[in-house]
Amino acid sequence: MTALEPSDAVVADETADSVDDEQGVLGRSYRALSVGIVSVVLLIAFEATAVGTAMPVAARELDGVSLYAFAFSGYFTTSLFGMVLAGQWSDRRGPLGALTTGIGAFAAGLVVAGTAQSMWVFIAGRAVQGFGGGLVIVALYVVVGRVYPERLRPAIMAAFAAGWVVPSVVGPLAAGAVTEQLGWRWVFLGIPVLVVFPVALALPQIRRRAGGPVADGGPGAGAFDRRRIRLAFGISLGAGLLQYAAQDLRWLSVIPGLVGGALLVPAVLGLLPRGTYRAARGLPSVVLLRGVAAGAFISAESFVPLMLVTQRGLSPTLAGFSLAAGGVTWAVGSWVQARPRMEPYRERLMTLGMVLVAAAIATAPTVLVPGVPVWTVAVAWGFGCFGMGLVIASASVLMLRLSAPQEAGANSAALQISDALSNVVLLAATGAAFASLGGGSMTGAAGSGSHPAAFAVVFLPMAGVALVGAWVATRLRERAS
Repeated sequence: MTALEPSDAVVADETADSVDDEQGVLGRSYRALSVGIVSVVLLIAFEATAVGTAMPVAARELDGVSLYAFAFSGYFTTSLFGMVLAGQWSDRRGPLGALTTGIGAFAAGLVVAGTAQSMWVFIAGRAVQGFGGGLVIVALYVVVGRVYPERLRPAIMAAFAAGWVVPSVVGPLAAGAVTEQLGWRWVFLGIPVLVVFPVALALPQIRRRAGGPVADGGPGAGAFDRRRIRLAFGISLGAGLLQYAAQDLRWLSVIPGLVGGALLVPAVLGLLPRGTYRAARGLPSVVLLRGVAAGAFISAESFVPLMLVTQRGLSPTLAGFSLAAGGVTWAVGSWVQARPRMEPYRERLMTLGMVLVAAAIATAPTVLVPGVPVWTVAVAWGFGCFGMGLVIASASVLMLRLSAPQEAGANSAALQISDALSNVVLLAATGAAFASLGGGSMTGAAGSGSHPAAFAVVFLPMAGVALVGAWVATRLRERAS
């Protein structure tokens, strides 16, 4: 046998991998990694859905209700920096370092928040947690791009979406029970212990399969791009200032708002693919669609429980349950896009998904009319979440397909930045419009509080944004040369 001929062991390994490809993401070669990384997503999802239940109690006990919003914005602003850093780190050194550091920072932030004796320490813990979360989510995308063949990526992305189903349904209830029986601190302190199992399962596989930089070097090799790191600082600080200005409607808040915008614009232009904001065909439109879809949907969803409580008199629990079925239909949408027979129709599925999202957002405010049944929102939101399942998972699949191996980290970061930044910009805009029509004067009784127009001015523009996303979805395929 010559040195150029494969050994029997290599042939056997390649044959086993081929068989595993046929079996799917739970084949022998992928089982441990798939279970491990999906479990990480599951725990992050549970924390994200549970923290909203524990946060009011934590803020009241720490005498920090006036700083309540910063506990959320602190997480967001540091996660933006973590996303950019993870993209750089993964492209140049491999995703293992970014992932392990991110998991460690996420766990450390939970411990700091869970043991905090003042609100500012609590906010600092949330900021550390957000930095870790930003590192983790981008590193996981790079792992998917490096380890899984293209035919299996839709399935693992569908598994990520399914990892949000159970937390979205039981997370608030479980967090409520833990908060009432053990105290709010255990909502934060319990998760670092649970993360040990998925880390132990996944990290050896990641170290073996995707531990180092890309084999052929290229533009991703070498030292970190200091310009992109500076832009990451700019986008994080700008987003934080913009959120602060949106929460304080005094004239003086215009100054931090303008400074935040001045920092954001050059940072966004430098971090997202060229042509993103003019919907250039291919990768720029994929990144733009991810932001348009997430921003429109999340901005509208944030006001659904508030509308049901204040305008139709539902209890907070029932209002929250009106959105619970959406977690299931979201997972179903992700499962549908993962079917091999759907691959030729992926762009059409994404267009359909955005139309469903627009229809759901436009239907939600019909319950402001007393004669419309309240369950209309639950049905509409189920269809909207199905559309989001089609769009979000497919955007991740297309992003990896259109990325060179040495650019997967930077493009994964761009996708997440578009998602997160659109959320904060559209939430700031809808929040300001809502408050300008008296949206803050809520009493909690049906038919009282703000005028229904305060809600209409949120939902109808976001339905329009979703329709713009349907147009962007027609530009995902690159023109044939």
